Amino acid sequence: MKRLRVGVIYGGRSGEHEVSLASAAAVFAHLDRQRYEPVPIRIEKDGRWALAERAPSAMSAAEVIEHARLEAGRAPRVAREVHLMARPSDEPLLSIDRVSGRAGSDRGDDGAVVQSMGLDVVFPVLHGPYGEDGTVQGLLELANLPYVGCGVLASAVGMDKGMMKVVFAQHGLAQVDYAVVRSAEWLKNRAAVRESLLAKLPMPLFVKPANLGSSVGISKVHDATELDAALDLAAAFDRKIVVEAGVKNAREIECAVLGNDAPEASIAGEVVPSREFYDYEAKYLDEGSKTLIPAELTAAQLAEVQRLSKAAFLAIDGSGLARVDFLLGRDDGRLYLNEVNTLPGFTTISMYSKLWEASGISYPALIDRLIELALERHAAKQQLRTSVL
Repeated sequence: MKRLRVGVIYGGRSGEHEVSLASAAAVFAHLDRQRYEPVPIRIEKDGRWALAERAPSAMSAAEVIEHARLEAGRAPRVAREVHLMARPSDEPLLSIDRVSGRAGSDRGDDGAVVQSMGLDVVFPVLHGPYGEDGTVQGLLELANLPYVGCGVLASAVGMDKGMMKVVFAQHGLAQVDYAVVRSAEWLKNRAAVRESLLAKLPMPLFVKPANLGSSVGISKVHDATELDAALDLAAAFDRKIVVEAGVKNAREIECAVLGNDAPEASIAGEVVPSREFYDYEAKYLDEGSKTLIPAELTAAQLAEVQRLSKAAFLAIDGSGLARVDFLLGRDDGRLYLNEVNTLPGFTTISMYSKLWEASGISYPALIDRLIELALERHAAKQQLRTSVL
C-alpha cells in the first residue's frame, strides 16, 4: 500500500510557537510509518518556511519553552525554503534549495535546485495567529491541498473571541456578559472606556486579547484599580480586547469534538489550575495544575456539555477537531460556553487527546481519524462546481 505523504506544518509566528513544537513532536512520534511518510515543515518566528533538517522531538511544552529561552537571540538554522504550488491534479508541492557559489561557476553567484515533494495531505499543528486563524488554511485552499482541521471561516471565527461570541449569541448559546473594546479606542479615550466597562460589567473581570490563545495576555481584574494595567497588557498583543464578566466560584470544564458534518463529543474533563486562573504559566510551566478526567458531573450535566460542544462546533462551521471550553458555576450550577479552540494543544498529555483516549480512541488512532476526515472533506469539495459553464 502506498504511504501517504503528510506535510506536518509547525512553529509559526505566534506567541504559541513553542507549544506548537511540542504538539508537532507528538504527531511525528506517533504517525504510523507503515501508512504515512511525514515531512517536517517548520515556520520560523520571523515567518520563513523551511523543510526542517529533523522533526522536533520534545513533547513537553515546558521543555520546549525552556530550550527557547536558552536559544533566544541565536539565528535559527534554515535548511530548504518551501514554496507551495497549486495542485489541481497531481502537480507537486515544490521545495527550492538555495545554493551559494555553485560548483563550476567562477562568478560565485546564487543558484537554485528545484526538488519535487508531492504531499497527499497537510497536518497544520499550529496554535494562535498566523496558523490557527484561517491564514494558513486559506493558503492550503489556494494550493488545493487536503488539510487536517477546521476551514478558513471556522478557524478565523474560532480565533477571534469577539466574533465567536457574536456567532454564539446568534445561535442562542449561553455565555457570560462581555464587551469588545478596540485597542485604539482605549488608548485614545481611556476614561470613557473605563467608565463604560465598570458601569456595564460586574467584578471580577477577565481581560483578553481577542486573537490569542494559551491565555497569553490575559488578566483577572478584581477591582477598578487593576483595570487599566489589564487593558494595557491586552492592547499590547491585539488591536481588539474582549472584557468578560467572571463567573464566581467557577469550574473549568472542557470537551473534545471530532468529525465533520456529524461531529462526536468526548467525555468531559475538568481543569484545576494551580493559580487563580488557568494562565500561560499554569498551563505549561507550573506542575501544580491538574486535569480531572472524567469531570465529576451528573449525567444531565455531561449530556448538556456534549450537546453544547457539538452545537458550538457546528455554529462556527467547524470540521475535523476542536476543544470546547465551559465555565460551570459551583453555586448555581449554571453552564456558560466560553470558547472553541480549533487547533488545541495536541501532545499526548494535552486535554484534547486525553479526553479522546478516555473515550476509547488512542492517540495514533486519533491521528488516523483526523487524516481520514481531512481527505473526506477535500474529496467532497472537489465534487462541487466552480463554474457555471
